[in-house]
Amino acid sequence: MTNDCIFCKIANKEIPSEIVWENDNFLAFADIKPIEEGHTLVIPKKHFDTLPDLEEEISKDYLDVIKKIAKILIDKYNADGFNIVLNNGKSAGQIVNHVHFHIIPRKEGDNKKGLTLG
Repeated sequence: MTNDCIFCKIANKEIPSEIVWENDNFLAFADIKPIEEGHTLVIPKKHFDTLPDLEEEISKDYLDVIKKIAKILIDKYNADGFNIVLNNGKSAGQIVNHVHFHIIPRKEGDNKKGLTLG
């Protein structure tokens, strides 16, 4: 954990969040500024700034966790699709320097403004 990382604080339960799912290595929680209903962030509990920084064991499990969360969100929000977004690095729009994927459940016609994150 880094002392000033908000996602590390959320993972350590120092800051409350709406937890969607968790296990020993990952946490999925509701985005505080959702693009659509059910917009969820998936983070490793251990701090890594960006995707290339991930340890091999964590990166191997990350996609399986993302798939699991996507299925949960599709069922919960009666969605017929989803976006998975990773902003990796400041120039790509990453605001919090703790690697995280956005999973956004989608329904036909809900993206009237176009997908925007940042």
